[in-house]
Order: sequence, then structure tokens, then C-alpha cells
Amino acid sequence: MSHSEDPLGARQAVVGSGGGTDSDIAAQGGTFAGMTVLSRISGLARDWVLAHVVGATDAADTFILAFRVPNFFRRLFAEASFALALVPVLTEYREKGSQAAVRAFLAAIAGNLGVVLIAVSVAGVLGASLLAAVFMPGFLDDTDQFALASDLTRIMFPYLGLISFTAFAGAVLNSANRFAVPAFTPVLLNISLIVAALWAAGAGADVVGAARALAWGVLAGGAVQLLFHGLPLARVGLLVAPVPNWRHEGVGKVFRLLLPAVFAGSAYQVNALVGTVLTSFLEEGSAAWLYYADRLWEVPIGVVAIALGTVLLPNLSRLHQQGEGEKYNATLDWGMRTGLLLGIPAAVALWMLAYPLMATIFLHGEMQPRDAEMAAAALRAFAIGLVPLVLVKIAVPGFFSREDASTPLKFAVASVAVNVAASLGTFWWLGHIGLALATSLAAVVNAGLLVGALVAGGHYRPGRPLARVIAISVLATAAMAVALWSLVPHDPHWTLAAGWTRGAHLSLVIVAGLAVYAAIVLAAGIRPRDLRHRA
Repeated sequence: MSHSEDPLGARQAVVGSGGGTDSDIAAQGGTFAGMTVLSRISGLARDWVLAHVVGATDAADTFILAFRVPNFFRRLFAEASFALALVPVLTEYREKGSQAAVRAFLAAIAGNLGVVLIAVSVAGVLGASLLAAVFMPGFLDDTDQFALASDLTRIMFPYLGLISFTAFAGAVLNSANRFAVPAFTPVLLNISLIVAALWAAGAGADVVGAARALAWGVLAGGAVQLLFHGLPLARVGLLVAPVPNWRHEGVGKVFRLLLPAVFAGSAYQVNALVGTVLTSFLEEGSAAWLYYADRLWEVPIGVVAIALGTVLLPNLSRLHQQGEGEKYNATLDWGMRTGLLLGIPAAVALWMLAYPLMATIFLHGEMQPRDAEMAAAALRAFAIGLVPLVLVKIAVPGFFSREDASTPLKFAVASVAVNVAASLGTFWWLGHIGLALATSLAAVVNAGLLVGALVAGGHYRPGRPLARVIAISVLATAAMAVALWSLVPHDPHWTLAAGWTRGAHLSLVIVAGLAVYAAIVLAAGIRPRDLRHRA
């Protein structure tokens, strides 16, 4: 097969020179994606239990919004941003320094991080009521609900410290091309929450008592996740004792990248904060509807977008340090093609199957048919932003691997401005749907600016294989959409049928849609082996 006949460029596989071994980033991405699938499945099981125990009640809204307080800071400073700032600098030490230098750098980062996290965690516990007022101002008029929000925030805020250290440990493992453990650890949080919810149900607790039990489950899950990283770090020789050192040269480099990364790598989280505040002013159930929709939206985001972005960052950083411009472009191009090939059908499927998914997974226990309908409407709005968000997760490492934090920062600020304007302009008449739509619009803007800047700066040169992949994916997705439309009942079936009937029918519909898409993609000449790429 010639290169022109190979839409994914598999025959143009580039061979890395680092350490004399090839790095198959498709295999790395497959490992991460596989663990992420397991994480998302356990997450759906968790949310099934949550829907049954607390549904879309006031207590559910309060728990969901209170959990977003530590989660917001985790995702803003630790999860995405800290990895974007740490991995390029750590890769530089690994490529140019000794093992002792690497360990000294990690010890300094861990020590400084520990000092900051202890101080922030203590402040968060003491100021829980203030945080609740800032994040959930709509609850201030309801004394009982605001008191519950403050209590739940106080219980869960130390989770920030535990999960931030977990994110640090995961970034270190990712830099050593160890992706399985960091991708698996969310399963442990999901198990902890399931156990807490089942305990509350078994103890006969009401929805408020169940919300409190879930808060303690969050804290326990954070501790288990952190401990789970210890042995894998020791095996790669990167488990170090924290030693605060603010004067370490590497600490300065990480800090200079971290502040821009807070916006550039986590613009979506800033957008989510706006939605959290505005949601507290909406009708009962709005936070839960957005939560359940977001959970389904995050399945393809985790499996496709985050998996690709995670494996691309260390590989692009290494190629940049080695001066391998062609291999750098080929690796980024592979990420774009793979992301679009998987992201386009996922977005359309989420849109078309929004209500069947909601009714099948969540319509039981405390959940009502209207709750499923409202959550499905939010999922459709989120689906608009799926492909743009995939492109964002792929493009951001293209900048940070070159230690360029200023460019994505500018674009992140622009996307946040779009989100705020769209949220304020739509939530008062579209309600929670307007907030989901605003998140998608912000992702569209961010993706367009990021990819455009990569191309304009000469860091990424898309070719004919990309155009062919897009054409094939759009054609196959259109055929899949016709198949889904013909197979999905347009009546109250998804509301009235028994749970097992809904599940069986939805499974058949999904399998049929996948079969149609795969058949056309294969007929067009794309093979599974074409997804492989070496950097």
C-alpha cells in the first residue's frame, strides 16, 4: 500500500531513537483507552447507583455541586495543568540529566506540592461555608440546603490534596510511558462511592443521609487512589521522599508553565465553574440533569480525547527535545486522524441515542421520566462540542511539548469569554440546556484557534490523509445515523419497557451502528493496523 492509499499514514511510521527502543504510541494509547473504558464502565455503575439512591432531588443537586468544588480545583491545577507543566520539564531531565538529577527534581516538586496542598486543604475546610457561597450562591436563600452544601464541601475538600498528589504521581508514571495505573485509578473512586451509596441504602438513610455518606466515600476514594500509585512508582525508581526546595531550577520552569497551563489546559474546567454557579439558580434537578449528561459525554472524551492527549504529551516532548521535526509532525498528525475517526461517530451517536441512553441507564429508583428527558436534552447540547474538545486535547500537547504556554493561554481566555457570554445569554431562557450548549461553543472556539495556530506556526502540516479520513468518517457516520434512526423506536418504549428490555434493545442498536460504521470504514481501506504509529 502506498502512502497515498494509507489514510492513517501507517506506512510512514517513524522510528524513535531514544534509548534504542521504539515507542508505539498507538499501543500506549490503547492501554490508556482500555483502562479508561474500565473506568467509565465503573463510573456508569456508580452513577446508576447514585440515580437510584438520590435521583435528581435537592440532595442530589447539593452533593453534585459540592463535589465540584474540590473537583474544580483538582482539574484546574492538578489533573490537566500540572501534567502539562511537569511532563515537558521532567522529560528534559530524563533526556539530558542523570537519574539522581531526576529524583532530586521530583523530590523538590513533591515537597513544594505537599506544602501548598496542606495549606490549601486546611483553608478549604475552615472556609467551607465561604466556598459554598461562592460556588452555590443560589442556595443562600435556603438555610437547610446551604447548610448541607457547607457540610459536604467541608467533608470533601481534603480530597483535593489527596487527588492532586495522585495526579502528580500519575504524571510521573506517564512520563515513563506507564499509562495503565493512572488510567485505572478512577475505578477505585467509583468503587468507594458505590460502597458508600449501598451502605446508606442498606442503613435506610434518606437522600440527605445518602449524600453525606457519598461525601465520605469521596474522601476514602482519594486516599485509596494515592496509595495505589506507590508500588508502580517504586518499580520504575521514581518513588522519592518529598523535600521542599523552592530554589530548584526545575521548579522554576514548572511554575512558569503552570500558571498559563491553568487556563490553557483546563479552560473547560473554568467554563464548568460558570455553569456550576448559574446552575444553583435553576430549578430543582438541573445540576443532576447536567451531571448525568456530562457523565455520558465524558465516556468518549476519556476513551478518545484524554487518552490521545495523555500519550501524545510525553512523546511529543521527547521528539522536540531530540529535534525530530518530521517525526513530531507525523505523531501529531496521527493523533488528529485517530481522534477524528473515533470522535465524529461518537458525537453523532450521543446526539441520536441521548434519550435511550438516559432512560436505559438512569431511569429507575428516584429518577423520573422527566429527569431522563431533561438530561437527554443536555447531552445533545454537549454532543455538539465533542469533536472540538477531542481536537483541543490533541492540540494542547502540541504547544506544551515545546514549552509554549502563552499561545494556548490566549486562546483559553477567549474560549472562557465565549462560554461566560453564552451562558449568561442562554441560561435564563434555555435553562440547563443553555449551559451545556455554552460549554460546546467554547470548545469550538478553543479548537479552531489552537489547530489554526499550530498550522500557521508550521508546527503541524496536515496532508491529504487527514482529508481522506474526515471524508470516510463523515460518510460512514451518515450511514450509521440512518441505521440508528431506523432502529430506535419513536414512541414511549424507552420509558415504559422493562429495564432489561431497554438494555437489550439499546445494546442491539449500538452494535448495529458500530457494525455499519466499521463496515464502511473497512471498505474504504482503513484497517486496524493503520491505527498503529511509532514515534
